[in-house]
Amino acid sequence: MPPLLYGAELTEAGAKAQLGQLLFFDVNLSNNRSQSCATCHNPEHGFIDNRANALNAMVSLGDDGYSFGDRNAPTASYASFIPVITRTDAGVFRGGQFLDGRERDLAGQAGGPPLNPLEMGMPDKASVVARLQENDYYFKRFADLYGDDIFQDSEAAYHAMADSIAEFEKTDFFSPFDSKYDRYIKGEVELSQQESLGEALFFSQQFTNCNGCHQLKTFGNSLGETFSNYEYHNLGVPVNLAVRTANGLGADHLDRGLLEHPRIDDENQAGKFKVPTLRNVAVTGPYMHNGVFEDLRTTILFYDKFNNSTRQLNPETGQPWGAAEVNQNLALEDEEFDAPALTDKEVDALVAFLITLTDQRYEHLLVGEE
Repeated sequence: MPPLLYGAELTEAGAKAQLGQLLFFDVNLSNNRSQSCATCHNPEHGFIDNRANALNAMVSLGDDGYSFGDRNAPTASYASFIPVITRTDAGVFRGGQFLDGRERDLAGQAGGPPLNPLEMGMPDKASVVARLQENDYYFKRFADLYGDDIFQDSEAAYHAMADSIAEFEKTDFFSPFDSKYDRYIKGEVELSQQESLGEALFFSQQFTNCNGCHQLKTFGNSLGETFSNYEYHNLGVPVNLAVRTANGLGADHLDRGLLEHPRIDDENQAGKFKVPTLRNVAVTGPYMHNGVFEDLRTTILFYDKFNNSTRQLNPETGQPWGAAEVNQNLALEDEEFDAPALTDKEVDALVAFLITLTDQRYEHLLVGEE
């Protein structure tokens, strides 16, 4: 665990964040005392699960040592910028935590994994709260920050735990905005010729329209850009057969994405997943909601195949791209996904630009970097 983020003089939010930091790294909040939040959101590796396992981190291995989930653990980097889920008058959903938006905010998300049998595996909130009370420091800090009687109500104590973890996730430890791209925007460095071409392509509505989904702010005012509009799309991602074999769900199981949200029953949302941030994308593979693609370049080629007849094969398998897992509500039917075919040079330039979105402390993880 890194040193505590704050010194002796703390605001209330800062004190909660300091407590949340301790909780984020605490393996005692899992059933077998083997996993913490940081296990699947490793701050040394872009806040993803980079543990070696039989599935090459496509999905995470649970605290029980044998259970696998069905979705890739998304980065916790910049998660505090995801808005609460809303629906526009046009029926477009935006925001929410998890890939299907089922939790409205960071605290809701933080409270999920300890109780998930495929993740940290605790039987109920009271059991988690009992673990908290084993730690004398926690007992005192929870009382100081949330009231002397906080542990008399397991529901309230559990929410306090999630709230403090959320406060930690709001700190710049998760969101430093110090990538090469950020430094370039500030005029501190220059992009290479290849990176500049990738930037031009990325922000071009004529040639790629990447920024249609991966931009919030106007270019030129992109300090603090998280590179996601947090809307939902079905890109026609194929089933990850390796994952389905390992977790026993089988190839015929359908992950319906946004339709898995417990309060959404609109069939028009089936198969749609939230647009992820592109911050640290070069070091947070595997890619897509089920980890089906290992390489960032493959992911771009997958997008290009919709508009490029020469992209018929998945370069990682040498086989044709798999069929869409959910073959309805496909984004390729929307005009915003129409774009000219990309050359190999343009694909490589886009990859080079996306690499510039890597936080400074992860640049050593990039291929070819020492």
